[in-house]
Amino acid sequence: MEYKDLQVFLSVVEAQHLGRAGQHLHMSSSTLSRRLSRMEKDVGAQLLIRDSGPLTLTPAGELFRQHAEQTLESFQALRSAVNSEVSDMEGSLTLYCSVTASYSFLADLLARFRERYPRVDLRIHTGDAAESIPRADSGDADVVIAARPEQLPSDLTFRAMASSPLLFIAPRSIGTVPQLARPDIDWSEVPMVLSESGLARSRVNQWFSARGIRPHIYAQVTGHEAIVSMVALGVGVGVVPELVLQNSPLAGRVRVLAVRPELEPFAIGLCAQTQRLNEPLLQALWHTAVR
Repeated sequence: MEYKDLQVFLSVVEAQHLGRAGQHLHMSSSTLSRRLSRMEKDVGAQLLIRDSGPLTLTPAGELFRQHAEQTLESFQALRSAVNSEVSDMEGSLTLYCSVTASYSFLADLLARFRERYPRVDLRIHTGDAAESIPRADSGDADVVIAARPEQLPSDLTFRAMASSPLLFIAPRSIGTVPQLARPDIDWSEVPMVLSESGLARSRVNQWFSARGIRPHIYAQVTGHEAIVSMVALGVGVGVVPELVLQNSPLAGRVRVLAVRPELEPFAIGLCAQTQRLNEPLLQALWHTAVR
């Protein structure tokens, strides 16, 4: 027997008339009569006395009425418990992230956030990862998904969600960059494809500087995805976060170099203006991200 059957039965009992109950339920009297007969067959007893007067309950019908009310109350309590996490909060937030971050983090975050806050409009903008922190600092975005910079602006707060190593990558074919074939690689001769700015470029610069090496920069590009593309074409060696490589369609055309010491990994997470973190919408997104 379905919950709908129980609701129909209680409606008929309250109306004490098939016609009036049918109007409320948008059913014909004959349909209701057949449905009641089926319930009586399932229960194995007559539930209602149907004569010329108002419908009245039999003793079995009274027991069934109590059962129907208790069952529907329990079901409603279950639904309330299941949906207790759904908020009626409304508004909009602007979130900025790189394309890679949208692949790696955004889908899961959006699914959980929209399930919890279905009335909040989360507007997504994507672009160069190096622009993430500046956009949070300027207020162009309410919140960003970004790698934590070495020096976080004092007015921003960062909450880590994951970590991603920084990798040296080279073309799949070993002979494409002949400098790599030598037993002792002279990094000053290796053509490098690097990002124009951002945390990855800063850490690569530090890596070379600590070894007294002046790198041979073959190309500087905007965006880590472009680095993977150029390395796959065979122009040189690049440095990208592991997350970028994992999500690149060209991952099979490059190889990861075992370079020591390794570069410091990225801490990736949410970043927003500290003074705004008490705003309900930002708090909602902030808490969703770490659940």
